[in-house]
Amino acid sequence: MPERPRWLKVKARTSPEFERISQAVKAGNLLTVCQESGCPNIWECFARGETTIMILGPVCTRSCGYCRIGHGRPPAADPTEPVRVAEAVASLELSSVVVTSVTRDDLDDGGARFFAATVTAIREMAPGCRIEVLIPDLGGDWRALEEVAAAGPDIIGHNIETVARLWPKLRPTADYRLSLTLLRRLAAAGLPAKSGMMVGLGETRAEIRETLDEIAAAGVKTMTLGQYLAPSERHWPVDRYYRPAEFMGLAKYAQNAGLTRIISGPLVRSSYRGLTPTPISAAKC
Repeated sequence: MPERPRWLKVKARTSPEFERISQAVKAGNLLTVCQESGCPNIWECFARGETTIMILGPVCTRSCGYCRIGHGRPPAADPTEPVRVAEAVASLELSSVVVTSVTRDDLDDGGARFFAATVTAIREMAPGCRIEVLIPDLGGDWRALEEVAAAGPDIIGHNIETVARLWPKLRPTADYRLSLTLLRRLAAAGLPAKSGMMVGLGETRAEIRETLDEIAAAGVKTMTLGQYLAPSERHWPVDRYYRPAEFMGLAKYAQNAGLTRIISGPLVRSSYRGLTPTPISAAKC
């Protein structure tokens, strides 16, 4: 594995807002993907009053080769969780929040009703808060997707993650074409669809361009591009580290392909500055 370059080294820096969000999450018995996935941006995002709440527990029913989150048989979903999330959002007076989850293939709707209930509860308790949901593929249950959309989140995200050739190795229980179809359905319905992708897993430049073209052709307008970082030696190794200037080039290609809002940079993750009003062509990290 190549040595991690200097632009990917982040110093831990706590702040009053970091502590406030951490305490509220703990008090509400909630999870954040920021903590569960070991996101390098946690210090910055918490300090900005931004967080990504992870609902439906810490155990995923799938096992992707790049992911730090545990997999296996999840515990039963907690029906009180949507209200607890909304209470935390209201108490923190957040202006925006991202809600995501592990994949729950054990649930008949993939967890859609919990996403919908969480959005509804936040709307009731924190009516001024903008809400992004980052959803799994819901097993291709399009009625479940409609239920999430009907709750009225401001943005609906679903990550393509990597190029099609690597899916059988990295995401053996998922389907690249199914994810594209989900994004296409969102865009066709006039909904604010978003996707995200990692690089550095062994893809080629041509494959990145092809994936960006397919995402744009699906009607998606917002995209994040970031560097893959292996959570441990047991996970899929990093093939290469892309330079900041290369992320600028990828952002320009994506814009030329038809994507209008690109957040691209070495430390960018799918929820990074997700609801920032001003488009960012390339994040500096």
